[in-house]
Amino acid sequence: MSNKIKINSSYIDYFYSLVKDKKFSEIKKIITDLHVADIAEIINYLDNKDIDYFYKLITEKEKAAAVLVRLKSETKKKLLKHLSAKEISKNIIQNLATDDAADIIGELAENKKRTVLSLIKNLKQSDDINDLLSYAENTAGSLMAKELIKVNENWNTIQCLKEMRKQANNIQKVYTIYVVNDNNKLLGLMSLRRLLLTEKSTAIKNIILREIIAIKASEYRENVVNLMHKYNLVALPVIDDEEKLIGRITIDDVMDVAKEEAEKDYQMASGISEYIESNKSIWGLTRARLPWLIIGMLGGILGAEVIGIFNLSEHIELAFFIPLIAAMGGNVGVQSAAIVVQGLANKSLKMDNLLQKLVKELAIGILNGIICSVIILATTFGLGYSINLSITVSISLLTVIIFAALFGTFTPLALKKYNIDPALATGPFITTANDVLGLFIYFFIGKSIL
Repeated sequence: MSNKIKINSSYIDYFYSLVKDKKFSEIKKIITDLHVADIAEIINYLDNKDIDYFYKLITEKEKAAAVLVRLKSETKKKLLKHLSAKEISKNIIQNLATDDAADIIGELAENKKRTVLSLIKNLKQSDDINDLLSYAENTAGSLMAKELIKVNENWNTIQCLKEMRKQANNIQKVYTIYVVNDNNKLLGLMSLRRLLLTEKSTAIKNIILREIIAIKASEYRENVVNLMHKYNLVALPVIDDEEKLIGRITIDDVMDVAKEEAEKDYQMASGISEYIESNKSIWGLTRARLPWLIIGMLGGILGAEVIGIFNLSEHIELAFFIPLIAAMGGNVGVQSAAIVVQGLANKSLKMDNLLQKLVKELAIGILNGIICSVIILATTFGLGYSINLSITVSISLLTVIIFAALFGTFTPLALKKYNIDPALATGPFITTANDVLGLFIYFFIGKSIL
């Protein structure tokens, strides 16, 4: 059984001391005892010059392949550069499921990719990997593995068990048995328990569960996550346009997608216009960040114009509270937008409850606005500002918070209507718009009262 340890800087320092002292027997013992996920984490910590050296100490081919799959993308690419096409084909690809093998080959340069594929001796594996590589990266087809257990509806239990023994040689985990007809059309599924408890002569078509949840290979991978989460599935069959069974997606693949989607949403909410990894080129990183920076810059220019329209020389004290009004409007807008984006993502926000949700957000905005405006009224007056200025800031803050709550609520819905990712609405767009309009509201109220 593999030991489970906490990989941290102290452990890495200990590991480096073993390398420095050339205690290779202890290093190999660590490799033997540790789980592949822990070994991968150690390699991710290592300096570039040590990655290749340490990886080649993993002599067990299956373990080496499993470790490579679990490495960070950047580390994986660096390591693959130092491995020959023959090493990748013989030591890595032949010891992986087709989905993991396709992911590894997908990291290679085109010339090396073709060479690796040509060196795969198992023609079926080579064809399966080529098929997986043909699917777009954001589709269900790119996530699936070709390895699965399937039986014909016309077989009896004895025939099924015999055939399953052959198929199971290439499958690490058997979640479900899929049932197809003579044309490979998916008809249903069956549990291993059901099969074992059924009489030997019983035809499979009489015991299968026909209410099956499947996904087409061309569908977006976000739909895979939603389906498996909604129906609590550990495996999801993948079919083509003719409903023929072509693969399956397992829960471990979905967890990776869910993590990546969360990172994507976080980046977009931070004002990055596309999902990027840290190892992208400088131009790629710049291109992803620049659009929202330009929008923010234009918003700043508009804000300056708003300030210029209202002559602050008569009431210079209004300038003291510009940061407060701008910050509160931006924060409230982003909060409201985040709730709506979450509702759109998890399907909890629908047309039949849309009005209820909007009224609720408005009520929250009003309540928060009243509380904050009362606090700012008491604070400014207590600090010695005039009663008129205190009332101006208080009313402005209340108005801006209500406006920001409404604006933050409606913007994701508008983006969704025009097929723009609503996650974009939680970024600088909301903050910038609320800054400009919030300042206008503030100065307009200030001019009216002071």
